[in-house]
Amino acid sequence: MPRRALLIVNAKSRSGAAQRDIAIERLRDHGIEPVHVECARREDLSPLIVQHARDVDCAVVGGGDGTLNAAAFGVIEAGLPLGILPLGTANDLARTLEIPFDLDGAAQVIADGHTRKIDLGIVNGEPFFNVASLGLSAELAQKLTRDIKRRWGRLGYAMVALNVLLHAKPFRATIYSENEVARVRTLQIAVGNGRFYGGGNAVEQDAAIDDHHLDLYSLELERAWKLALMARSFRHGRHGAWNEVRAVRAKEFDIRTRKPKPVNADGEIVTQTPAHFSIRPAAVTVLAPKTAKG
Repeated sequence: MPRRALLIVNAKSRSGAAQRDIAIERLRDHGIEPVHVECARREDLSPLIVQHARDVDCAVVGGGDGTLNAAAFGVIEAGLPLGILPLGTANDLARTLEIPFDLDGAAQVIADGHTRKIDLGIVNGEPFFNVASLGLSAELAQKLTRDIKRRWGRLGYAMVALNVLLHAKPFRATIYSENEVARVRTLQIAVGNGRFYGGGNAVEQDAAIDDHHLDLYSLELERAWKLALMARSFRHGRHGAWNEVRAVRAKEFDIRTRKPKPVNADGEIVTQTPAHFSIRPAAVTVLAPKTAKG
């Protein structure tokens, strides 16, 4: 059981500032002494974890998926398990690991001390736990500003997504994998490491965050409105059954476009094409429920 935890909360998130003191209280209720450190920028998160590694038993991060992926390299270098307090909009890593969304339940998971090794996706040297993508989701990430997240939460996510869909246009890309080269006209290419993304959609029906491979899909549609017909399939990870959706499983991918396109990793724009996607198997140790299978 962890006794001292480095605690970093994204106070700029919609609920971060209000939940910070509650997080400290809940950890103490479960016998863990938090060492709270302020972090103004996500770029500073991993260095802070490394800096305080000798003083604590684990690193607890409160925030959304973008905040958590900023901690990935830090916990790897520090050799610390990562505890998760889901305080973001989508919380897909917590969903994948079956971590409760309430702070008391999440603190209990940390206190129980059960660890699990999970894979980490890498795109152009940048980490992602859930999905890295280009096209629709990258446009969504660009337009979903911090102010919209703070003011509207999940409703803001839906409003911006609708606007992106209404103005979506296909683009051309070349996908290189271990077994094929595919030249496509697509609305989105997504490469998944974990099970969930986008607030609960499944990357692929059998995807797991410790299966040591990546799952790619490409939405080769002419009209974005058809996505509404596919919504149920995406929720359960069965979208690969549609003729317009290319689905490929591999350990590495390269994606090239005629003009550089932004790449979104767990809700943050981190790089652009050409993009190389790879996986680091069992790279991150997380504190998770013993029964988790995601």
